[in-house]
Amino acid sequence: MYPSTNCPQAAARLLGSADAPNLSGAVQFCQTAHGVLVTAHVSGLPRENECGFFALHIHQGESCTGTGFADTLSHYNPTNAPHPGHAGDLPPLLSNGGEAYLSVLTDRFQLADVLGRTVVIHSGPDDFSSQPAGNAGSKIACGVIRPV
Repeated sequence: MYPSTNCPQAAARLLGSADAPNLSGAVQFCQTAHGVLVTAHVSGLPRENECGFFALHIHQGESCTGTGFADTLSHYNPTNAPHPGHAGDLPPLLSNGGEAYLSVLTDRFQLADVLGRTVVIHSGPDDFSSQPAGNAGSKIACGVIRPV
């Protein structure tokens, strides 16, 4: 179950939007026998978010371009499941003085399924119920998942 020494196998370098210019970090991916280990380390999260939780999703788009990262499109959801059952729905980041670290194992997708797609951090928490995407606020950081 633990990752092999050839990890990470893919990563997304995160860059903040104009609303979060100091936000940066990386999300790494490692395929294991039991799923994909996703590890995020982020700094510069906005302190204006009073609850400290930030939604983290994989989106189906393949580019961090467009106004407000519009080209990331919607959550990665190959089975057309209702939210929060999208393959791209991940647990939220919890800010600790603007920094966050998260590691989660998921069997909702294989690494090959998400290569070239985007990872997005939103300005607020995912409410895990609103359709279609959890009412998580604007997109404040983005990165494209690429092999390493």
